[in-house]
Amino acid sequence: MAHRDINGALARLTLGVVSFEQGQYPDAIRHLEAARGRLPRLADYTAYYLAAARIASQDYANAARDAAAVRTAPVRSPFAAKSMVLEARGMAASGSAAQAITLLDAHRAELPEPDGDLALATAYEAANDRRQAAEYYQRVYYAYPGGDAADQAAAALVNLRTSMGASYPAPSPEALVGRARNLLTQGEYRRARAEFEALVPQLSGPERDRARVGVGAAQYLAGDVSAAYSELRSLEVSDSDAGAERLYYLAECARKLNDDDQMMEAVRDLGRRYAGSLWRYRALVTAANRYLVENQYQKYTPLYRAVYESFPDQPLAAICHWHVAWSAYIHRQPDARELLREHVEKYPGYPSATAALYFLGRLAEERRDYAAARAFYNALTTRFPNYYYGILARQRMEQAKIAPAGESATTAQFLRLAAFPPRRPVIASRPDADTMLRIARARLLKAAGLENLAQRELRFGARTGRQPYLLAMEAARIASTPHERLHDIKNAAPDYLSMSLRDAPPAFWRLLFPLPYERDLLRDARRQKLDPYMIAALIRQESEFDPQALSGKRAYGLMQVQPATGRSLARHNGLRRLRNRALFQPAVNLRIGTYYLRALLDRWGGKWEEALAAYNAGQSRVSEWVTWNTYQEPAEFVESIPFGETREYVEAVLRNATVYRELYAEKAKSTRSHTTPRRQAGRTRRSATAL
Repeated sequence: MAHRDINGALARLTLGVVSFEQGQYPDAIRHLEAARGRLPRLADYTAYYLAAARIASQDYANAARDAAAVRTAPVRSPFAAKSMVLEARGMAASGSAAQAITLLDAHRAELPEPDGDLALATAYEAANDRRQAAEYYQRVYYAYPGGDAADQAAAALVNLRTSMGASYPAPSPEALVGRARNLLTQGEYRRARAEFEALVPQLSGPERDRARVGVGAAQYLAGDVSAAYSELRSLEVSDSDAGAERLYYLAECARKLNDDDQMMEAVRDLGRRYAGSLWRYRALVTAANRYLVENQYQKYTPLYRAVYESFPDQPLAAICHWHVAWSAYIHRQPDARELLREHVEKYPGYPSATAALYFLGRLAEERRDYAAARAFYNALTTRFPNYYYGILARQRMEQAKIAPAGESATTAQFLRLAAFPPRRPVIASRPDADTMLRIARARLLKAAGLENLAQRELRFGARTGRQPYLLAMEAARIASTPHERLHDIKNAAPDYLSMSLRDAPPAFWRLLFPLPYERDLLRDARRQKLDPYMIAALIRQESEFDPQALSGKRAYGLMQVQPATGRSLARHNGLRRLRNRALFQPAVNLRIGTYYLRALLDRWGGKWEEALAAYNAGQSRVSEWVTWNTYQEPAEFVESIPFGETREYVEAVLRNATVYRELYAEKAKSTRSHTTPRRQAGRTRRSATAL
């Protein structure tokens, strides 16, 4: 195809897509028909938008034909599932309802919901099977409340109820209560409460009990804790699930009202009456977490133990076991080593296993079993090289007593039996045929000015193809901002911390650990005598280098500076009348953020762990946490942080900084004079008064 013809066809595709998005369907059809056949690599894009425009124009037979063409794309199309819904809609509306039902039934697992159920309902209605139509409309209305699909289903159900009369299938009590519960899940607490209250007089038996408990749950979740407590205490229910849920929310209300006795009474009651209920599982976790943040380990350890013993297959069993194991370690209990080994055996695929391996190594060092210590550290550096504890293990292996030690055969055998996640293979340097085609399609879309569709093509390929990393790297190159590039790579490679820097090309790592705004960052690092790679590491965790980032707590910009902090520090940085939006400017945000970080580092005597914890969770909390134990090394303080978000944040920033230094080693040589020196182990925590 001539270059001029390609450009002309791409222009037509662009005009067609833009016209469709603007609701100008006749123009969209005209442009897309002109492009059809001239862009064989993008035939599915032309076909999909043509089908969608024809549906909107009520040209149903041609819409079905065009949508069917999407499935003949040279690689699986990002629009494959959505096109089947369009095809079925076109078939149903043009007299081929039976074929539409057959198509949708054959591909149920692939269809986007609720669109798939809505299309089936429409097809059954077109086939005059009103009962089946009603049931599928009910699925949409009750399972997906809110949104256009639910509104369409509601309108259709009104008509069917009128036309069917006594033969209209009444929705099940479970569906009625389920809709209200789905509203709770979506955060629609007022609507959920109203629906639960309306259901109570309509229902009987277990579903009535669940609706009555739902009223209290909605009150609690909406923040009206006292009213919820009163409502739930007055209830008497016979259904076991409703009874367990009632006790769970009673425990939650008591926790919010700082009534630990009543909270624990509800938890014990759950154990006596509903020992296997997931409501008990949830209550045990939240009660234990309450005591965790108060450092009451005698109270939280039995609760966490009950979780992993009673509910070993639930997602939080691993972290609950870890809290018990860590409590034993930090309080120097005799069963600490056994619990750490048990954690590695039972939960080798969880991040907490890396901490267990590291502290098993430290216990081995205390016993002067340097061969065992080396085996634990080697497992970390091999399998989890860029995790926080993988990096610490690398440092420990350089110690004079460990470096020359051979690995313990007994420990090596223990580690061989642990089912650690398999390591990813080294990233292929050459794309296969499908990957090359995806990249070619994306580049054509980008040339057409359809960058969103180009990104969609590559992200779809990264999710479904054999070479996700190469496609993610191409998506990152197309992206216009550093944070979009970073997102693309992280989404395609969620396990990148298990990879060594040798497992992927430098371009892959520099997309994951970028250095935008470098000039301002280096300037402020010099001004505040801070390690620039630590600043970059912090920004990567705070905002992923999105200068327009705005958190739910109203923190702004690259370093997530809160306006009150910004205003209080502005005058120290030569800034007057600082407006909130000024914090979206990288230069302003970096100046204030680095000033604040320097102040925190000074406040904590150059200890990055405490400074970072304070940056994330506040100084008053850190002042409390440092008094909880006598920490023998910084990692013990980090692991004792009770807030999972803050603990992971500190680990992430410290590990990010190490990766940055390794990636940008040449630049790091010229910045070492700005790095605040730190000892990594062997220091004893000073008292709160000394701080």
